Amino acid sequence: MLKQIIQKNLKLIFAVLFILTAVSSVMMFVPEGITDQLKGMTRWAALLTMVLIGLHYHKITVWIIISMFIGAEIGYDFPAIGDQLNVFSKIFIKLIKCVIAPLIFGTLIVGIAGHSNIRQLGRMGWKSLLYFEVVTTVALGIGLLAINISRAGAGIVQVNNGETLPTGIKQEGWKDLVLHVFPDNLIKSISEGQVLQIVVFTLIFAIAMMFVSKEQRRPFLTFAESLSAIMFRFTDIIMKLAPLAVGGAIAYTVSHLGVEVMRNLMLLLVTLYIALIVFVLLVFVPIILFLRIPVKRFVAHVAEPVSIAFGTASSEAALPLAMENMERFGVTREVVSFVLPTGLTFNLDGTTLYLALASVFVAQAAGIDMSLGQQLVMMLTLMLTSKGVAGVARASLVILAATASSFGLPEWPIAAILGIDALMDMARTAVNTLGNCLATVVIGKWENELKIPAPEVIPE
Repeated sequence: MLKQIIQKNLKLIFAVLFILTAVSSVMMFVPEGITDQLKGMTRWAALLTMVLIGLHYHKITVWIIISMFIGAEIGYDFPAIGDQLNVFSKIFIKLIKCVIAPLIFGTLIVGIAGHSNIRQLGRMGWKSLLYFEVVTTVALGIGLLAINISRAGAGIVQVNNGETLPTGIKQEGWKDLVLHVFPDNLIKSISEGQVLQIVVFTLIFAIAMMFVSKEQRRPFLTFAESLSAIMFRFTDIIMKLAPLAVGGAIAYTVSHLGVEVMRNLMLLLVTLYIALIVFVLLVFVPIILFLRIPVKRFVAHVAEPVSIAFGTASSEAALPLAMENMERFGVTREVVSFVLPTGLTFNLDGTTLYLALASVFVAQAAGIDMSLGQQLVMMLTLMLTSKGVAGVARASLVILAATASSFGLPEWPIAAILGIDALMDMARTAVNTLGNCLATVVIGKWENELKIPAPEVIPE
């Protein structure tokens, strides 16, 4: 009955939602006082309308967006409650992390050992790395240009309110970064979530399988195929929790940041978002148009993974669904199972752009005027080091701290950035996921492994 009522009055509901949102926005400028409760009621009425629309569409992407607004409102109106709701996002991330290792292990083995084509593996390897390096270099360049235009760090007074860098953030030399790539204990790598080490082990393991007879590798290959299929279904179950996880994460972030954020940090945040949008428009869109990739179909298949990446600030959380959707899009499993896990480590477009921004922001905050030459050298350093600590907790802060030390920059601005790091992490992670999905399609087309099927209805 409720669904029929919504269907018959859908246009009216949209109109009411628009009016409520507009009124709520206008009332934000009304002086504080007696209107506070009325403003709150208006916002909750708009949220209720969004829920009714969500009941009509039954799509997880819609509910993720709705939960983001609800979470923000809870974090704003009830910060004490919002502070506790991150338990949902923690549960979600924990469950997703359980999937990552067996999924990467199973899919890489199927993708590599399943076809016994070392030449194709080599081609995909160098093509992927070439594409990753070109795109991430452009991202660094856009990041440097954006921060030099906005000068978000200029004029900051050194007041860090006693903040210190989190425990575990340390500077590492290039040898440490290289050694970190290789595992010394697979179980330890899995327990610590070292994605790059898991990928390296699985790559060597799968290549080794290619040098044994078909009879010897067939049982393990069958196991890997079964493991991959089960993990995809496991992921489908976990995805039901995505709206709760996203809402909880947003509520927690808003309850902690509130509305009193330093002007310079907010300017840095805006600079990052604008730079990421420009990067998508100037890099991703031309690639899509040049390769004649069906835009609507591609957007439909990346919408959910990108939404999850944005809401949870975790590329790992979006990886299983991204792999499944890219296969549905038409890229073969061999390409998907190689490019996406590898891209999770080497194709961090959003993160590299952020690092360029944040590094120059630190210099500006410290009153250090870096020349163009120094910034280019720093860009080359980031281009290398940003590949070396993937999978490490707060990897971007590790790289940022190392870069600051290398160029004689202070650490206190890095501690100040932590205040908005959650909001920046959401945007850069979403672009990372979008970039990896596009890279899969690009390599698939390059390898003639992209076969777009007839139009389908995307599962809810």
